[in-house]
Amino acid sequence: MKNKNPRCLYISDFKTLLDRDIDAIFGLLCDSDNYHGDAFTTTREAWKAEISIMQKVLAIWKDDNGQIIFEYDIPRLGKRIDVVLLFRGIVFCLEFKVGESKILETDVDQVLDYALDLKNFHKFSQDRVIVPILIATKYSKSSTSIQMSVYDDNVVNPLIRGENSIVDIISEVLIRFPNETPVNQKWIFSPYAPTPTIIDAARTLYESHSVENITRREADKLSTDKTISYILSVIQQCKAKKEKGICFVTGVPGAGKTLVGLDVSVKQTYQGNDIPVEDEEAVYLSGNGPLVAVLTEALAKDNYIKCNERNEKKKLSDSRREVGKFVQIIHRYRDNMLAKIKNPVENGVLEIDPNKAVKMADSGFGEVEPVAIFDEAQRSWTHKRLADYLKRGGTYGNKLKVPNFPMSEAAFLIWSLDLREDWATIVCLVGGGQEINTGEGGISEWINALNEKFSHWKVYISPKLTEAEYAEGKVNELLENNKNVTYSESLHLGVSLRSYRAEKLSAFIHSLLTFDNNASEIYSEIKDKYPIVLTRDMETAKKWLNSKVRGTERTGILVTKESARYKPLAVHILPTGDENAVHWFLEDKVDTRSSNYLEDAATEIQVQGLELDYTCLLWDADMRYENGEWHYYRFNGKTKWVEQIANTESKQELMKYMLNAYRVLLTRARSGMVICVPKGNANKTPSGFWEDSTRLPEFYDGTYQYLKSLGIEEI
Repeated sequence: MKNKNPRCLYISDFKTLLDRDIDAIFGLLCDSDNYHGDAFTTTREAWKAEISIMQKVLAIWKDDNGQIIFEYDIPRLGKRIDVVLLFRGIVFCLEFKVGESKILETDVDQVLDYALDLKNFHKFSQDRVIVPILIATKYSKSSTSIQMSVYDDNVVNPLIRGENSIVDIISEVLIRFPNETPVNQKWIFSPYAPTPTIIDAARTLYESHSVENITRREADKLSTDKTISYILSVIQQCKAKKEKGICFVTGVPGAGKTLVGLDVSVKQTYQGNDIPVEDEEAVYLSGNGPLVAVLTEALAKDNYIKCNERNEKKKLSDSRREVGKFVQIIHRYRDNMLAKIKNPVENGVLEIDPNKAVKMADSGFGEVEPVAIFDEAQRSWTHKRLADYLKRGGTYGNKLKVPNFPMSEAAFLIWSLDLREDWATIVCLVGGGQEINTGEGGISEWINALNEKFSHWKVYISPKLTEAEYAEGKVNELLENNKNVTYSESLHLGVSLRSYRAEKLSAFIHSLLTFDNNASEIYSEIKDKYPIVLTRDMETAKKWLNSKVRGTERTGILVTKESARYKPLAVHILPTGDENAVHWFLEDKVDTRSSNYLEDAATEIQVQGLELDYTCLLWDADMRYENGEWHYYRFNGKTKWVEQIANTESKQELMKYMLNAYRVLLTRARSGMVICVPKGNANKTPSGFWEDSTRLPEFYDGTYQYLKSLGIEEI
């Protein structure tokens, strides 16, 4: 009878495994409906070897009440554990390297990652002893001893064995832990609630065209599902009624706005099919170059590897092009439309030049996709920035000069979709308090455009958009006379998914930055689950990071782009260029370009929308706590810091961006962070002058004392 289980390819008790013929079990693995794609030859050969080995290993425990599971699917993350043993209350994770005699660090990390995934996210494993074992079948040494992790979480440090010593190590573990209570009988169906990084989630989404169950708990799943369903219903209404509509989705930092955007794009484009549905496509767009570059490269490499594993010949460049249809940089999308307009612009009115464009039956002169999802919509350019940019002729693709351009970027993007003659939907994903660049217009640019030029568009808006973090709290005022507005709670994501340990992290950071007197209380609530510590020494900070990270978890140093005096601390800034962000986020820990090397620090520009497991925020003298408030400084590049006084609109804007930069950097870590506020340089020369007047202790002491006063633990 065919063995069927949605979580694995094979499961049985020990006796059943031993009583069955190898070929019968192998047939069940090969015929399972749960294997994604055809198993290629090397996988099939490995399966046969694993079955044979495990039958020999378990022979002495034939009558024990244990279970064996082959190819256990780690739900939502797209990973499979070769073999899981549930034996005498202990969870054994076995990763096989058939035919191998050498041990690679990446292989050890792989099996440790499996154990940590179970410990952190698998409900029926959280109180279990978990034993990761790497089995390189030809490995002859057996020097690794059973040692518990220093983290006191019942996860044994990875054990390394050859096939001939598996029985010995399992026996040793059973002796070491003789009194474990039985594993839950429904372990195989345990609720599973991971919070994957945006990169991992996007990989799963792109591979399966589905993003079901990727949030931490059912409550979180309902929150994101509710938002996704609401947006899809708006899209269907726009299509059915031949309307134009725009949705504004808000969310706390790390709440999954990008993931919601990617999911809507996939669901709308594929609608349950393996190929895109023609004339229904959606495109995900972002002005965040590093985010697009990192996602594109991660998805392309993953697609390339999986295709070649299935013997589908494909070049990496082909995979990049495929992903490029799904994830695009917003400026290229914008410039494609700019190439179609009459130039020069006359009387401040944009018109399509019929000699530069083709009019289609349904879409008119609009873009092919009827649905456009704009991530980080608050970062769209102001009219002045876009007009100055086009006046100089600097575009991504064309070096096209457009003097006297009449619109902001938000207005132009709405105009581009408004050209469609059938219907269109725009989805704006909005981060509160995250405008971090001069010339970023915030959400008011979109609302002003709707009021002044596109009043026929239906507006669906999150009530949270009326709060002070968005458009300086003027959204109600701006929309007062717009009769096409519908408010919906479904358009707000209120729970941070970035940190699976601390839902209140974003609230703590908000309190810390705004002095609302709640920071100490919130910190005391989260510190045990989400460590936040304080130091004045970068080496101490690095040691803390290295002591926390396990397996393939990622660490990294973060600084603001206004930081200036980091070189004396042996820290360098990650060079600009999206390819550098790709290496920083994606290369493994043995690559010096990786974030884990803790040599290059990334800025808010390079990390917004992305995340690490553990971070160090190096707090420089650009934003200082002085007399109960923040003071803002810019380094003149030579000898001194110059305080920014809010005496002009541009200075006020700059100060807002500097505060937002720290908001972004303080919310990048999924598992914990260390904040390093340097001591500065208190030394003087023999003649009595400061040895380094650009790093005086007084530049840092106020900030340090403020953070310490909140109760943040010092290391």
